[in-house]
Amino acid sequence: MSASSFSQKRFLFGFVFIAALLVGALFNKSKTSYESNEVATPQKSVHQGQAMGTSFSVVYFAEGLHSDKVIQEKINQAIALVNNQMSTYKKDSNLSIFNQKPEGSCYSFPVDTYRVIEMAQGISVLTDGAFDVTVGPLVNLWGFGPQYKPEIQPSDEQIQNLKSTKVGYQNLELKDDNIVCKSKDIYVDLSAIAKGYAVDLVAEALDQLSISSYLVEIGGELKAKGLKPNQEVWRIAVENPNSEQQRSVHKVLELRNTGIATSGDYRNYYEIDGKRVSHTINPETGKPIEHNLASISVLHDSVAYADALATAFNVMGPDKAMALAEKEQLAVYMLLKSEQGFKVKSTPAFTDNISN
Repeated sequence: MSASSFSQKRFLFGFVFIAALLVGALFNKSKTSYESNEVATPQKSVHQGQAMGTSFSVVYFAEGLHSDKVIQEKINQAIALVNNQMSTYKKDSNLSIFNQKPEGSCYSFPVDTYRVIEMAQGISVLTDGAFDVTVGPLVNLWGFGPQYKPEIQPSDEQIQNLKSTKVGYQNLELKDDNIVCKSKDIYVDLSAIAKGYAVDLVAEALDQLSISSYLVEIGGELKAKGLKPNQEVWRIAVENPNSEQQRSVHKVLELRNTGIATSGDYRNYYEIDGKRVSHTINPETGKPIEHNLASISVLHDSVAYADALATAFNVMGPDKAMALAEKEQLAVYMLLKSEQGFKVKSTPAFTDNISN
């Protein structure tokens, strides 16, 4: 599993992007206006920017309930909360403070960060460790952290040393009062779940403002609610997995009152001795993944949950991931590499919850 941090490179290239489609000019200035009819027609507003090492875009129809200034302040506050608490690049974030503490230390987190760590630990158990927020040292060892990529592959001895001393979600203990303790000198990175949680917080803020139609996107993770005023659903696109910089659409989906997150490894990689090295590290082996799963999308009401599961499923590979997804009745869509191109596999829950 890649435990990349809030850097531009890691967030933009660590995951498969899902582009919001058919929502008009996303790059126009945000505005709200009304036609001169007797009955006001809600107009689209767009708020976008840079945060958490990536971009975000929120499209909404406010129906005159609140000014754009009020709405956008709430959006910014939700994103800032996640960044200020969970960033590994901010030295004064709560997560950074915890990471700087020595082995055996405990720390009382704010409720949101504790909630994210608690969810991450649950997904680690569910996936038998395929999701592990402590895998960062192995990611760095393979050259996907702040350091440059290695000229030769890490040795088995180096890998095992890190695994035994600095990696393992089992070394985190959650206690009452939002307290988390660590039994080893581990480093926690929430990047593979925090973007999704930020999407959830923005959606929650819009719900509290009684905004019933919106599409929230942060770094490729999305959540949609309601219909547009013309009764159209929100349409999003799953991207074609390819290693080129050009992006193209593989499939357009209609998203109805749910979130979606996607994970893939086809852009963030390098080669050593002619062999492709993926940025996604398997915590069990300590090595990059090697399978034919090009990308995997997960639908869920909680985008944080979908975000983490998509990463875990990418580590597990198509067979194990599909077996677990069907057992848990999860909505999952896979693109598998083959000699003939890409093959699609999806769970019954995905087919039941999405319109093509």
